Amino acid sequence: MCAYLSLRDDVRVAVRTGSVNAGHTVTYNGVEYKLRMIPCGFVNPNAILCIAAGANIRIDVLMKEIELTKAKDRLKIDPQASIIEDEHVKKEREDAYLISKIGSTGQGVGAAMADRVRRVAKLARDVKELEEYLDDVLMILWNTYQQGHNVLLEGTQGYYLSLYHGTYPYVTSRDTTASAICSEVGIGPKMVDEVIVVFKSYVTRVGGGPLLGELSEEEAEKRGLIEVATVTGRRRRVAPFNFDLARRAVLANSATQIALTRVDTLFPTASKIRDYDKLPREAKKFIEEIENTLKVPVTIISTGPDIFDTIDLRRSKGL
Repeated sequence: MCAYLSLRDDVRVAVRTGSVNAGHTVTYNGVEYKLRMIPCGFVNPNAILCIAAGANIRIDVLMKEIELTKAKDRLKIDPQASIIEDEHVKKEREDAYLISKIGSTGQGVGAAMADRVRRVAKLARDVKELEEYLDDVLMILWNTYQQGHNVLLEGTQGYYLSLYHGTYPYVTSRDTTASAICSEVGIGPKMVDEVIVVFKSYVTRVGGGPLLGELSEEEAEKRGLIEVATVTGRRRRVAPFNFDLARRAVLANSATQIALTRVDTLFPTASKIRDYDKLPREAKKFIEEIENTLKVPVTIISTGPDIFDTIDLRRSKGL
């Protein structure tokens, strides 16, 4: 979704928050990119790519993605971003509670966050390997914004994985709300014009924790809803779309628009359709139910893996 927006809206600064425990897959020009650090906006050659002050960087992952996306000359890292070290990864992977009960990805993010809270974490400014990328991300963003260009902040993980608002203790190690994304970057909420909440057409989660209406593996296979997580390679648990969960996520994030993904998985005849009028009737009924129930416009609909397998209704809805 962020890759599509970066091209469609000619985003000039794309900022990634969060860390390596969330993977975002981009399919562009026939190539699939699985990203955990570089912003999905890399597909726009005009975009400066930034990693925010609140992010946690694993240097080995970042260096591989710089090479993969050819982003070396466009990447800017805030000096305040913290570093995930080998000891953090080791500590998490040896923690039976986190791995077995909570279902942690074991990427060292939580341990690194704990060190940051203790004020002993290493920061990007302390790492010689990152010196050439260091810059003031807030000022890059502000100057671009002042010039009238579009800026895109890319969050990670779902609302119900929020450390504060999610299904604790089956959560991640940071807040995942829109306000937290702004905080990690360093901007106030009044700078934000649009908050686009991204919903999958059904609910998934990896690891432990509640999942209302969870389908059996057999039923998920029957419905064609089998997914494997980008970071862990584990099979995702699946449940039907939950309007109550979605309503709370809209409220907590002050969502102004809804982007809906995996419509083609739920309705196979919708695959790769790029015209709303050509969607099957049942898909349109589902989308309209979401919009009417949540009172927020569904403006962007993904119907396939390619970033242009997208229906964009923003102009027709006056947005």
